[in-house]
Amino acid sequence: MNFRIRPAQISDLEHIMQIYNHEISTGLATWNSQLKTLEDYQQWFVDLTQQQFPILVAEELSSQAIAGFADYSSFRQINGYKQTVEHSVYIDPKFARQGLGKALMLQLIEYAKQHHIHVMVAAIDYENTGSIYLHTQLGFKQTGYMPQVGQKFGQWRDLVLMQLNFD
Repeated sequence: MNFRIRPAQISDLEHIMQIYNHEISTGLATWNSQLKTLEDYQQWFVDLTQQQFPILVAEELSSQAIAGFADYSSFRQINGYKQTVEHSVYIDPKFARQGLGKALMLQLIEYAKQHHIHVMVAAIDYENTGSIYLHTQLGFKQTGYMPQVGQKFGQWRDLVLMQLNFD
């Protein structure tokens, strides 16, 4: 299958919402337990766009299906962190293991460099070894391990923090 990475459009939000809500319901890549609405995603899109933060999608060319998405936003809402961002990448399970996570990450990294970001942060469930491996391949270093800081499906979860510094 052939894919292209492109900026997200309003018309992609329903597909983005479906991918994320599936992860909320079944996965550990987000510890969010409340499903998002289309209105939530419309506000998210406006907020990130106004702050010039990227929202990228991987689009399967023949079907025009949205196979995954990636974004980043402020790491913390304190101005001393303005050049540090935290990113997210989600892939529709139907399109998993095709290199889309890496392709989206490479585009996010390039965007960050062009926009004078100094550090990208990844917050990853400790059992998500695929994501930890991908981030390591891309040059991220583990800078933190936080045991039992969150819950999902009634279990305490440990968090791995990784970061990529741009010098």
